[in-house]
Amino acid sequence: MTTPATPAARGDEPPAALVLPALADGAELVGEFKNSGYREPPQLVFLPNRQLARLPPLLYLVAKALHEHRDLAGTDVARALDRVAGAVSEEAGARLTAEQIVYLVDRKLAPLGVTTYSDGTPPPSEVKADPFLALKFKVAVFPESFTWFVAGLFSWLFRPVVLAVMLIAFLVSETWVLTARSMADALSLTILNPVSILMILGLGIASCAFHEVGHAAACRYGGVRPGVMGCGIYLVWPAFYTDITESYRLGRGGRLRTDLAGVYFNSIFVVGLTLLYLQTGFGPLLVAVLYVNLQMIQQLLPTLRFDGYYIMSDLIGIPDLFKYIGPILRRTLLRRKADARLKDLKRWPQVFVTCWVLTVIPLLVFQIGLIISQVPALVAKDWSMIRALARDAANGAGLLELFTSGLQIVLLVLPLAGVALILFSVGRALVRWAVRYVNGPAPDPMPHA
Repeated sequence: MTTPATPAARGDEPPAALVLPALADGAELVGEFKNSGYREPPQLVFLPNRQLARLPPLLYLVAKALHEHRDLAGTDVARALDRVAGAVSEEAGARLTAEQIVYLVDRKLAPLGVTTYSDGTPPPSEVKADPFLALKFKVAVFPESFTWFVAGLFSWLFRPVVLAVMLIAFLVSETWVLTARSMADALSLTILNPVSILMILGLGIASCAFHEVGHAAACRYGGVRPGVMGCGIYLVWPAFYTDITESYRLGRGGRLRTDLAGVYFNSIFVVGLTLLYLQTGFGPLLVAVLYVNLQMIQQLLPTLRFDGYYIMSDLIGIPDLFKYIGPILRRTLLRRKADARLKDLKRWPQVFVTCWVLTVIPLLVFQIGLIISQVPALVAKDWSMIRALARDAANGAGLLELFTSGLQIVLLVLPLAGVALILFSVGRALVRWAVRYVNGPAPDPMPHA
């Protein structure tokens, strides 16, 4: 047996004594990604920071063998690595050496945060992905224990009978509100009353929070544990979030239930608002119903990372659709051969993702173009409202009126900032792609037996 040498995986550091690599503290081997759209289903590992690593089967077998042979730590390292290599070779059906195990650990598994390095160095404490158009500046507000408790209060709403009753009540409420009442009158009265505007915004925020409770409750109903709840910035808009990474333990049906749970809880919120209106006759509640409906429509859009995007993703079993935009455009528009990422997909997910990309890209361009075309009008509107706000302040307007006007100005500015950020993200992605294309792939040969 040849004793494996420590590869220089992290720069020009001097060689260190070998130790038997181990699974990172807090990492958990989950197993196959159920109902995936890949030809060879990836294997899942939950990392200590609650992120998800998707590994090819060979890398998963290495991590699994290291974990199963962890009791050999402290013994003869060369012999322990030989045992690990033998176990992986037997399951993989291909002969691997101890040297190759060390290579896979130091070049693949440890940088992802799955295992320690072969010299005993722990993996990076924060291995963070930076997906395209993802939520930024996330701050956890409620811990997992609170999320678990709140989810338990509402998980009964997913029982089939209760679900059917709630959906029927929602359809009845929608039909009655949108056909039997005058929404135009309610809108005109609300716009003239700053207190009503603030109340509707408050109800909208409450609906968004209840939306996130729905995702957490669906996780608990499915038998998996939701993570923290918090807030962040999506593009430029404040947004709530719930960590539902554990839902990847579920099959397709469980994941789709979790994706749709937020909109389902919005529909329950609409039923509550309708019942409250029947009791009070307070017109702005009808506007709040309309506002929540707009939230639901927005969440079902598949263009950005809203619930509709994740519904599409879980329907075909492909976790990140955006990373296929480049390969599909190169194949469709430039007539290049399909790269490895596309070849890894099954046939019908390839077709689905291609249709999604060729539909979403024009829609994104149209949405951005539509907002850009409105920039002069938005700027003029902002300027006129700022001048009106200054006049009101000089004339001694009330604090509530000033606050409402200022909030309207902010809401008009946010779409402009959002478009600027999207264009910046797209431009940065194009520059990175161009740099990678010019430089070409770096050689990284795997050692042979």
